[in-house]
Amino acid sequence: MTRVLLAGCGKMGGAMLDGWLDRGLAADDVCVIEPSEAGRAALAGRVAAVVASAEDVPTTFIPDVVVLAVKPQVMDQALPPLARHRDAVFLSIAAGKTIGWFEARLGAGRAIVRSMPNTPAAVRRGITVAVANPHVGAAGRDSCAALLEAVGEVAWVEDEALMDAVTAVSGSGPAYVFLLVECLAAAGAKAGLPADLAMRLARATVSGSGELMRRSIEPAETLRRNVTSPGGTTAAALAVLMSDTGLAPLLDEAVAAATRRSKELAG
Repeated sequence: MTRVLLAGCGKMGGAMLDGWLDRGLAADDVCVIEPSEAGRAALAGRVAAVVASAEDVPTTFIPDVVVLAVKPQVMDQALPPLARHRDAVFLSIAAGKTIGWFEARLGAGRAIVRSMPNTPAAVRRGITVAVANPHVGAAGRDSCAALLEAVGEVAWVEDEALMDAVTAVSGSGPAYVFLLVECLAAAGAKAGLPADLAMRLARATVSGSGELMRRSIEPAETLRRNVTSPGGTTAAALAVLMSDTGLAPLLDEAVAAATRRSKELAG
């Protein structure tokens, strides 16, 4: 069984931990580093050890995977004390931190996996894209995949440069969907609906459509066509959304902007 050292147990780290334990990872095989006293109190008894800092990790706890779930802005401080775990695979879920960044701080020859999950991981419906450096063997890759699958789907890429676009599409993507709900509800209110009803309709429509797509084997295009009667109300709306100034060019621009920003943050 994989032994896991989890550095950081915020929303994403906590969601992952819940998923691991529910999927059968033994509590004795998990050690959590959590600086917050309240956070440590909440975790007491759930795992083998909960400590305030990397220096406090018991010397008898030898992890197979070190999961880096701290915020990117504090990674510089969190990483050095973890470097002593030389035989572990380092699995990062921190946005913007490249494999090269970790190699420069952990030293040559370290096994490193960079991943980008998204917030639906909180309900185990996320998707994570991962990329590994050449020092990650088959067993390490399988261990990381199993840990990430605890909160949703996993896809692997071989080219790390793709991670900027991944961040723009799936990492930032939930915000685009939430904005769609906001805009749809606002449009409904402008059309005369009570604001609370408009929001209820928008939320249920977007979440229900997502569930329909998840369960269907049909491509999104087919599902769209299935709901569009020629000359009907949906067709009238889609004529606007699918115009040259409609949704597609806006999303192209949005994803391009997010991709550029991801590259800037990575340095």
